[in-house]
Amino acid sequence: MLYVPELFAERDESALQAFVDAYGFALLVSPDAQDPPISHVPLLLDRTRSDRGALLGHVARGNPHWRHMREHPQALAIFHGPHAYVSPSWYETHPSVPTWNYATVHVHGIVRLIEDAQELQHLVQRLVDQYEGGRPQPWRMELPADYQTQMLRGIVGFEITITRMTGKFKLSQNRPGNDRGRVIEALGQGSAGEQEVATLMRSRLG
Repeated sequence: MLYVPELFAERDESALQAFVDAYGFALLVSPDAQDPPISHVPLLLDRTRSDRGALLGHVARGNPHWRHMREHPQALAIFHGPHAYVSPSWYETHPSVPTWNYATVHVHGIVRLIEDAQELQHLVQRLVDQYEGGRPQPWRMELPADYQTQMLRGIVGFEITITRMTGKFKLSQNRPGNDRGRVIEALGQGSAGEQEVATLMRSRLG
């Protein structure tokens, strides 16, 4: 269970869904095991499936994770957003200590495996469309039929019907307004990842 102090809790489901859309590369965990299987996979949120939507993805057939999901269909997908170190030297209020700002969304659900060739092809096509869509010259999945069939045989798809979403956006909400502004200013002058945290802080805190 994710520890979420009330100050950092995000309960707006539309905001959580938008976060999943933006940071779709997830850590997929099957928790019902002493040594739980873990996979790193891109996942696609389909809002039209079930009340809360569903996550769609696939793993290599050689990955034993899918066999575990068949026997134990509960799953947890962890989506990590931007994160950055926060120096107490940026604060106006003292004494203070260092911390780390970050955002994450945990999605729980029930797995259904997808092995039907047509449904699997459609799933892969949707993933390609998602990640190629914004490119100037998107790659099209126009492959020789025998090659495509061979590639699809090498993966197992899955659909995770969402039962619960938990969001934790730790963005200096516990600091006075002046300190939050100084953190945003400092991060805004840092690396690309730090600037992303600053942008998220502005959007969440005003």
